[in-house]
Amino acid sequence: MSVFNSSTLYPRFLLTGLSGLESRYSLISIPIFLIYATSISGNITVLFVIRTEPSLHQPMYYFLSMLALTDLGLSTSTLPTMFSVFWFHAWEISFNACLVQMYFIHVFSIIESAVLLAMAFDCFVAIREPLHYVAILTNGVIIGIGLAVAGRALALVFPASFLLKRLQYHPINILSYPFFLHQDLIKTTVSSRRVSSIYGLMVVICSMGLDSVLLLLSYILILGTVLSIASKTERMKTLNTCISHICAVFTFYTPMIGLSMIRRYGQNASPIVHVLMANVYFLVPPLMNPIVYSVKTNQIRDRILWKFKQQKV
Repeated sequence: MSVFNSSTLYPRFLLTGLSGLESRYSLISIPIFLIYATSISGNITVLFVIRTEPSLHQPMYYFLSMLALTDLGLSTSTLPTMFSVFWFHAWEISFNACLVQMYFIHVFSIIESAVLLAMAFDCFVAIREPLHYVAILTNGVIIGIGLAVAGRALALVFPASFLLKRLQYHPINILSYPFFLHQDLIKTTVSSRRVSSIYGLMVVICSMGLDSVLLLLSYILILGTVLSIASKTERMKTLNTCISHICAVFTFYTPMIGLSMIRRYGQNASPIVHVLMANVYFLVPPLMNPIVYSVKTNQIRDRILWKFKQQKV
């Protein structure tokens, strides 16, 4: 059997952790576990509070529920291979499992980008049309936005798996991270990856690229509306309602830009830097979002504290 045929039928993929630190994986896995535990419990807490508190059944909190669900999905997508590498020192995984994880990682990343855009629209409507806020963002509109957000992500990422399936790989393929990303997989091919690369770029432009432009436009409109308010106190109070969302946007896009820059210009950087940046991108937003919204949003913070007090009683 030729190398191409064997690699097509039985390619082996090896994950990469923190090279050179294998003897310390048991120690490194402790903060990783704590981050995952905090992320998952924090997002579940936000969902539980919003679900059980009728006063939070409002558009803003529905969008926050979408963000929490997306963060849960992103965390659980990367969790299996992270633990297999750092806890069990199991680096090898099948190609089909690789494609499944890659699919869900990119789907939830695109959904998170779109949910942040929807939340920016929510902020704009709340500031620009406060009297018609509930009339504009009805339950039907919110459901439609949610379906559109999920449908776009599922449709955009779906063909990428088939394109990767058609490519040929080395018998043994060493990846750059402890999880699977599209841009990392196509580097391991031995056949032409032009179509997959172009399609991957189109997905990024049509999702996160478009979302980032619309986010910027949304905040330009929000800032214009805020500056039109006569009272300085009211301007600051109105702008303060967007602080949590601004933090969530920076938490999501800053690591993503950093990871892209490292991949593009950091060829000479240590592999550990690449892995750390990727981990920051996928671990920090699900960790920070529930913390930021719980601290900055009085209604959620008060309800969480009230729930804890009830349990103590």
